[in-house]
Amino acid sequence: MKTINRAKAKELIKESKGKIFSTTFVKKDNTIRTLTSRTGKQYTPTGRKAPYKAEEFNMIPLYDMRKKAFRMLNLNTLITLSINKEKYLIDEKKSSFKISKKSNFKISKKK
Repeated sequence: MKTINRAKAKELIKESKGKIFSTTFVKKDNTIRTLTSRTGKQYTPTGRKAPYKAEEFNMIPLYDMRKKAFRMLNLNTLITLSINKEKYLIDEKKSSFKISKKSNFKISKKK
């Protein structure tokens, strides 16, 4: 298993061009989830506009292949990525952001 940073993981996901991949991450309620998803599927808005921009919070919209619905992947809580027949471990030390241990995954810049 190779080790990469979150920026490289984001780049690999964006370059996947609709291919199915798998990620493991920590959800907002502190449980670990595995998501089998893909990019490239077009979302049709239901009338309400999102109250935030996903890019500002280091999130990527994905299509969940099992639940047949759109989900947001928080790159700040990413643990593993399996894409293009390769498995990657996300190294927090190599990333530009880290997860605060005090509360629910607040982002703070590394010093």
